[in-house]
Amino acid sequence: MAELTSEQKYELISQNLQEVLNKDIIMNVLEKEKRPVKIYWGTAPTGRPHCGYFVPMTKIAHFLRAGCEVTILLADLHAFLDNMKAPLEVVEYRVQFYEKVIKTMLREMGTPIERLKFVVGKSYQLSAEYTLDIFKLSNICSVNGAKRAGADVVKQVENPLLSGLIYPLMQALDEEHLGVDAQFGGIDQRKIFVLAEENLPSMGYKKRAHLMNPMVPGLSGGKMSASDPNSKIDLLDDAKTVKNKIKKAFAAPGEVEGNGLIAMIEYVFFPITAVNGKEPVFHINRDEKYGGPITYHNIDDLKADYAAQKLFPVDLKLGVTDALNELLEPIRQALLNDEEFKAIELKAYPPPVAPEKKKKKEKKGKGTRYPGAAVDGEVAVDAVAEKVAETKLE
Repeated sequence: MAELTSEQKYELISQNLQEVLNKDIIMNVLEKEKRPVKIYWGTAPTGRPHCGYFVPMTKIAHFLRAGCEVTILLADLHAFLDNMKAPLEVVEYRVQFYEKVIKTMLREMGTPIERLKFVVGKSYQLSAEYTLDIFKLSNICSVNGAKRAGADVVKQVENPLLSGLIYPLMQALDEEHLGVDAQFGGIDQRKIFVLAEENLPSMGYKKRAHLMNPMVPGLSGGKMSASDPNSKIDLLDDAKTVKNKIKKAFAAPGEVEGNGLIAMIEYVFFPITAVNGKEPVFHINRDEKYGGPITYHNIDDLKADYAAQKLFPVDLKLGVTDALNELLEPIRQALLNDEEFKAIELKAYPPPVAPEKKKKKEKKGKGTRYPGAAVDGEVAVDAVAEKVAETKLE
């Protein structure tokens, strides 16, 4: 296979991204330094990974094809800081859960992972050097700046914890301590990327490039979130659950914007079929009475037909259900047949403990010292009444 040119490598790196900040940094590495671009992607192991994770997985596949050195940060301390969604002892098992899931997804997509590096946040984020850098950055960045940076990533509550301000500072510093040229993430992390660009040079650290993929809308509209079960399809959901969730998905006829099903076709199915050089394809096995089967090779034609209502929500749901179950089945089988994975899953996401049943309040007895009370299984007779009865008999 012929060596890719710098332009071809950049095309792969930037393909399907919503925005790239500091493209010149990447081009300088490719054209002048002539070495692999070092990129990191971080994920906080909180809720169970969902189908939205296919979006960064396709990009990681592109990075590897472009010859990049890719680091995946399993950000355990970030998961702990994000409004304490889980205690640290549980997060440790979620780190193992996420690593196995990500490796399985990439393998089943046909992506070699030998050049992929996994790093756990705690392995370097508790060092003296990193801690000192947190203090230095906190002495440069304002409270409002840190709060604004994390607004789209850290869960916002009425009375926020200080941890929500530390979170974006750590994510900015990770670029330096992982020694990368670029950080990759969702467009929702843009404010954290800008915080890094504005503040790291003040500490004597170089500016990095930032690569941002679009966010796939959830099934109920809005962002697909690991913590919102109604917005997502878990990677381990069975075929019936997938079908039921997609059946309930929001998809207004003729409306393309904000349509989670169309977004999934655009950013998951088409890129995955093309990730290994194959022609992009999406097939809908529609009944003949509704127009018969139809196949699309680009998203523009599909969007045009949906906007013109030549394609209906029921058609999308049929096609997405079939395509998603086909994509998930080998991943489900690989993970559910892995005994080590199943043991990790029980500790990472233990089943909820059923609340204790309230004990029935015992009815207090009246004792034996009252008229008509039972004594040794017989009814006691009131002493006075008994005396009266005896007098009458006399």
